[in-house]
Amino acid sequence: MSERPNILWYCTDQQRFDTIGALGNPHVRTPVIDQLVRDGVAFTHTYCQSPICTPSRASFMSGLYPSRVHNTRNGNATFPNWPPVISKLMADVGYECGLIGKFHLQSSGRRTEPRIDDGFSFWKFSHAPRDDWEEGHDYAEWVREQGGDLNALRESDDRVPTELHQTTWASERSIEFIRQPHAGPWMLNVNIYDPHPPFIPPRSYAEQFDPAAMPGPHFLESDMAAQAKLADCDFQDEVRTPEEHDAHAVQARYYAMIAQIDDQFARILQTLDETGQRDNTVIVFTSDHGEALGDHGLMYKGCRFYEGLVRIPLIISWPGRFVADHQSDALVELLDLSATLLDIAGVEMPDYFQGASLRSILEGRDLSDAHRNFVRSEYFDALDPHFTGGSGTYATMHRTRTHKLCVYHGKGVGELFDLENDPWEHENLWDDPTHADLKHRLLAESFDAHVLLTTDVGSERIAPM
Repeated sequence: MSERPNILWYCTDQQRFDTIGALGNPHVRTPVIDQLVRDGVAFTHTYCQSPICTPSRASFMSGLYPSRVHNTRNGNATFPNWPPVISKLMADVGYECGLIGKFHLQSSGRRTEPRIDDGFSFWKFSHAPRDDWEEGHDYAEWVREQGGDLNALRESDDRVPTELHQTTWASERSIEFIRQPHAGPWMLNVNIYDPHPPFIPPRSYAEQFDPAAMPGPHFLESDMAAQAKLADCDFQDEVRTPEEHDAHAVQARYYAMIAQIDDQFARILQTLDETGQRDNTVIVFTSDHGEALGDHGLMYKGCRFYEGLVRIPLIISWPGRFVADHQSDALVELLDLSATLLDIAGVEMPDYFQGASLRSILEGRDLSDAHRNFVRSEYFDALDPHFTGGSGTYATMHRTRTHKLCVYHGKGVGELFDLENDPWEHENLWDDPTHADLKHRLLAESFDAHVLLTTDVGSERIAPM
């Protein structure tokens, strides 16, 4: 690649894979993202490496699985000194790197997130759209400068209006970054908070989506008993029926938040066009993990690996350089996005890196969809004697082209799904004797993958003894 492009990396928070019109959802409104699908490559089977924020983000920013980078849960005090995050690697080869919004490699509880050697020269921070931090929270300060009170607005009938919304603030800061002079290539990592709970879109957007017109969650009555078997496995909300969750109304508000995202994403792309930078900018649209949204009687996120929780959107476009209007069914991990960005930026791939670049698919040299044989995801939340929030839940997911194995370690329970015949995972085959051989084979594959991919063998070997 003779020239290094700019990179616009737009990452939403807690957005499921099945929330884009052009990818099969007739109930959402996403015309701008739909056009990006037509302009680029949509990887329809992309999986995060953890179904919660910090370990997922730590993983795709480091290029390592969460357990390998020793960052497996939310609320952690620090981020490891090694390895360098990919923005630092890109800054070291001449990229001007900007961060807008959430970073969340460390806890922002009772503090704004401490900076690490992250490579970002443009830093506009907003962990969440609240006014909980006395200083260092750029979004809340922006709202106050315009005479707004975030806490009061969030509790009002109209909620935070679009003009003061965090998603809008992120667009304003993105436009500021794109329009400023750049001596060389740049990467802008935009991390908005939506469609993360609480599901409180501006009233003007909420009114656009009728709960009665929503399809509702993927739920069967048998899900209640299935979740009862997993009661000791950490999750953010209680198991309830769709009616008890008011799931259709939640889905309507969730889609309203995504509609606002689409409108604000349009402003950033328009700025690329206006400044003549669109043709030399790789555009990435993705999310850090998904949302249960009432599926299986669950709302929010936690220690489960259902498709709505671990499968996320990933769309990549570079006009004239990458193939257009292609939907790849290849099994992809977010680690592969990290490797792809380094590849595009001309960064020599570190020998420890665990992602695999998608460039051959993007350039149309390999459209076989044979990128990975399996993808994996982890949830490790050790008990902490100093903090009552640790659950002691450990679980892993091993997903092949046809099946998904979920093991809740130390709990004596697991899940096995035939995704070809049961794509929404209602029939657990874990205890089915006719699938025992398959279960044992997948258990062995999953165990081998965990040992080989996440074991830290220590320092460099310099002698035979």
